[in-house]
Parts: sequence; C-alpha cells; structure tokens
Amino acid sequence: MSNPLSPPPRDQNARKKAQNHFEAAEARTSLVKQMVQAESAANDAKTAKLKALRLAKEEADRAAAAAAPPAEPKKPRKKVVRA
Repeated sequence: MSNPLSPPPRDQNARKKAQNHFEAAEARTSLVKQMVQAESAANDAKTAKLKALRLAKEEADRAAAAAAPPAEPKKPRKKVVRA
C-alpha cells in the first residue's frame, strides 16, 4: 500500500503546473519592471541634459544682456484727440 501521508500524484501534478504558471508570471512581471526602470532612467537622463542646456542658454543670454548697451527709452507718444 502507498503511504497515506503523501499526497496523491494528481495533486502533485496540479501543484507543479500551478507553480510553473506562477513562475512564468513572476518572470514577465520582473521583465516589465526592468523595462519600465530602463525607460525611466533614460527619461531622467534626457531631462537632466535638457535642463543643463537650458541653464547654459539662460546664462549666455544674461551675459549678452549685461554686455550689450542699454536700450534707449522710448519717447511717449502724443495723444491725438479726434473730434
């Protein structure tokens, strides 16, 4: 006779099948998380690069504005009253 404490082989097959399904789902989840993390890192790098370029341009604009002579103030226009 078989051991009464051991599960029947049918349950073992079902358990193995469920475990394989769970492992495949975990592998897909892990892969998706890695892809999202890589995209996030690329986006962060792009954002940092664009910020550095913007700050450099703003600094160059400030330096150019400081070096340029001040603009002449505009004379106020005379108001024309038409009747």
